[in-house]
Amino acid sequence: MTPVKKIVVEKKAKLVAPSAPSAQSGLQGRYRQAIGGRKTATASVRIWPKATGIVVNDKDFKQYFPSLKHQMTVLAALVVTEMKDAVGVTVRVSGGGTNAQAEAIRHGIAQALVSHDPEMKKKLRQEGFMTRDSRHVERKKYGLKKARRAPQWAKR
Repeated sequence: MTPVKKIVVEKKAKLVAPSAPSAQSGLQGRYRQAIGGRKTATASVRIWPKATGIVVNDKDFKQYFPSLKHQMTVLAALVVTEMKDAVGVTVRVSGGGTNAQAEAIRHGIAQALVSHDPEMKKKLRQEGFMTRDSRHVERKKYGLKKARRAPQWAKR
């Protein structure tokens, strides 16, 4: 029994070591993963080498985002770094509205590109894609019509 356990442990060690990404490996057949966020939307993004296209929740991103504005938001990080045709992107996004989801995807793509090539960080930061926009809707307070809007005051 003891020799069998040793063989299993050795195989696990051999399998884990090659799959760990090295600093200079680039993409080389592996995907890079990152998480982007905006308001209550979160996007889990993977970029793949030698692939093209963007798939969002198992749909083409042009089907998922029919608005041209949202399509341009999703593509923005890839266009700035000139990686649009160099990588393929798969995304799982949930929460929020369509605008928040598009911006969460843009943030996730920027994070994944930086994990692939740290030199891209300067370009992406200048465009504002690296900073997570932490603003969200303020809650409504009792006695008010909205978060801060008070009812109209009448003197008489």
